[in-house]
Amino acid sequence: MKFDTYHIDSAIKRNLAAEGFKRPTDIQFKAIPSIQKGEDVLAIAQTGTGKTAAFAIPIIDKIHRAKSSKRSFGIHCIVMVPTRELAAQIGEVFNTLSQHTKVKAFALFGGVEQDPQIKKLKDGIDVLIATPGRMFDLISQGAIDVKKVGILVLDEADQMLDKGFIKDIESVKKKLVQRHQTLFFSATINKEIKKLAFSQVKSSAIRIQVSPDDPVSKNVTHGVLSVEMDDKRFFLRKFIQDNADARIIVFVRTKVRAERVAKALERVEIKSLTIHGSKDQEERTAVMGQFKSGWAKILIAADVSARGIDIPDVDFVVNYDLPDKKENYVHRVGRTGRGTQKGQAISFCSAEEAPLLEEIQGFLNKPIELIPMGKKEYSLIIGVAEEPETIKDLIQANEDWEKDRKKSRKNKSKKNKS
Repeated sequence: MKFDTYHIDSAIKRNLAAEGFKRPTDIQFKAIPSIQKGEDVLAIAQTGTGKTAAFAIPIIDKIHRAKSSKRSFGIHCIVMVPTRELAAQIGEVFNTLSQHTKVKAFALFGGVEQDPQIKKLKDGIDVLIATPGRMFDLISQGAIDVKKVGILVLDEADQMLDKGFIKDIESVKKKLVQRHQTLFFSATINKEIKKLAFSQVKSSAIRIQVSPDDPVSKNVTHGVLSVEMDDKRFFLRKFIQDNADARIIVFVRTKVRAERVAKALERVEIKSLTIHGSKDQEERTAVMGQFKSGWAKILIAADVSARGIDIPDVDFVVNYDLPDKKENYVHRVGRTGRGTQKGQAISFCSAEEAPLLEEIQGFLNKPIELIPMGKKEYSLIIGVAEEPETIKDLIQANEDWEKDRKKSRKNKSKKNKS
């Protein structure tokens, strides 16, 4: 079945064709008809399989058909997301697919001046994509009116609920005076989060699961390499040099690690960009623009960006550090192999990280392929490396690691007690 045969406006079909969308993905095929019927939907599908378009296409079509002109007299749909990067990315999808229609979409998030955002809201929009903090701030100021909202979407619903946004979600739903449709979309979800999700949708909600037994997209080939913590920078350097023309996202555990890895690459004249929570929103937006434009082919990111990077031509993902949260592995590797493209992911696992690898494999319900590495080959990679870091740097690296692990254990202990 092709998009040409769908009962959607011709302008949307042209936009889809211009973006190379010919046939719907599994999640789009299963979700679009239910959304068009006005049904509540709880959908779980792998990262990179087109979840955003699965709800954007029918929402844009529904609003476009209901409007008599391009003028907007109130927000008809709210898409709530957990991060700024994700809000910006979804805003781009809506704006691309709504070209030449009567629908206006706007991405709202914190970290930037609110006055231009308030002006945009006053000019009139139909779809608001927002992070909870800034949205509630502007609702309290009277800049956002939700009386006409008929559709509420929670994207990356698991993270929204896991981060404690359930009260925010309930607060928004209480403000919706019209009968409304609720859509939950996520790549991963556990039993506890699923209960919370079901509490927010109608009992008749359509439940969609695409490849639930394997949360990693079939387009992504992924493996793990045993590398000692102090040797990781040498292996990253070799990997980048062996794939000189590739666009690569390197995931690390903390912002400190991100900057340290960037400096290690700089010492061997490899240009890279970093993105993490310590950068303000303007810096983060600029970094994403530079990475998309090809100014640098290497992006070093902390998990703040694991769910908000949607760049179709990322060739490789490198897990320089394994994530503390097993679910984040799925979101990290899902930054490659998006849509119909193929991608590869490689993880560097040190002896200290073995328990994390075990948790991830348990979550995936299968082992990750171990990439064989002989002692001679290993020695050659670290033997031709640059001058070692100073003793001070090595001590600091170890302290950062220990501090990070203690924090992780403390958080897990708190979670188990609650």
